[in-house]
Amino acid sequence: MAKSAKYLLIASTEAYCGKSATILGLSYLAQAKDIAIGYGQPFATDFRENLENLASSTDAKFLATALGLSANQVKSPLLSVDQTMINQRLQGADRQDYSEAVREYITQIEGDLIFLEGSSNLWEGSIFNLSVPEIAELVDASILLVARYQPQLLVGSLLSAKKFLGDRLLGVVINDVPAEEFSTASEIIKLYLENQQIPVLGMIPKDRILNSVSVKEIAKRLKAEVLCCSEHLDWMIESLSIGAMNVNSALGYFRQRENMAVVTGGDRTELQLAALETSTHCLILTGRIPPKEIIIERAESLEIPVLSVDTDTLTTVEVVDGAFGKVPLQEEIKVRQIKRLIQQNFDFERLLKYLGLEFAKSI
Repeated sequence: MAKSAKYLLIASTEAYCGKSATILGLSYLAQAKDIAIGYGQPFATDFRENLENLASSTDAKFLATALGLSANQVKSPLLSVDQTMINQRLQGADRQDYSEAVREYITQIEGDLIFLEGSSNLWEGSIFNLSVPEIAELVDASILLVARYQPQLLVGSLLSAKKFLGDRLLGVVINDVPAEEFSTASEIIKLYLENQQIPVLGMIPKDRILNSVSVKEIAKRLKAEVLCCSEHLDWMIESLSIGAMNVNSALGYFRQRENMAVVTGGDRTELQLAALETSTHCLILTGRIPPKEIIIERAESLEIPVLSVDTDTLTTVEVVDGAFGKVPLQEEIKVRQIKRLIQQNFDFERLLKYLGLEFAKSI
């Protein structure tokens, strides 16, 4: 590791704000300037319901592959805690000071610019003395904060974060800004935050591709049986429709959506046929009721995957809806989109200036 390495801790105000996507996009920009990068995550949680942190090790492997990094440049999480470890800490059974372990961990990561991924929010890890500000202090890291655009909450949360993080806060990225609100966010919110000494380094527009989820991921979450077209499980789902009305109403409803998954009962043959004639990328049949042969034949001719699940329609919809925008970055189409969005909407030169890495060549 170079003695002059800079550490940038990518944190977020809440889970699923886009930390991994930000790291990936910034990594490509850094590499284009011949800046050697590294990646690590000192602290993560391993709760079954927290799919963001469950993906931590996968994220590290994916970044290494996507960016062509060596094993010395990418490290899996140092400390990944589950509920048992938290209980032991609360009960006093674990009194270990992890400070030295964290310092040793970061020295093992090679690069001129080391991206450290924070946990789900700013205070997670506090009982281990490994919250975002505590880690930043331990390793002398600057903090780039990623926040999802929520007009009623955004400014207040960032002002509070500024007070909490102090001078360690280098700037913020506002993610997922709807197109119809982008001008307002740029002209009013960004200006206000800048006047409060909170640099807004990036404003990333809401993007349907990044919020989409693959048929494969849906099948995995639903524990579904794939009835046909398993070769198209990489198709991306951008919206969700429920087939619970009459056929004429359903057709009008389906035609308003694009690249959708349709959830309907396994016995609703007419609705299933209607869905297959619109912009459907996946048909999900609930109740584990076998569809009629005509459905499978038509789906195969149109190359549309059909899934069968044991759960009822409401439960199925809840699972699928909960996947949008909350799955690990793996698909190449998302990687390309992230590169484009970060390059177009992030002030990388300003970041380098703040970090003292202005020696790099222009992109």
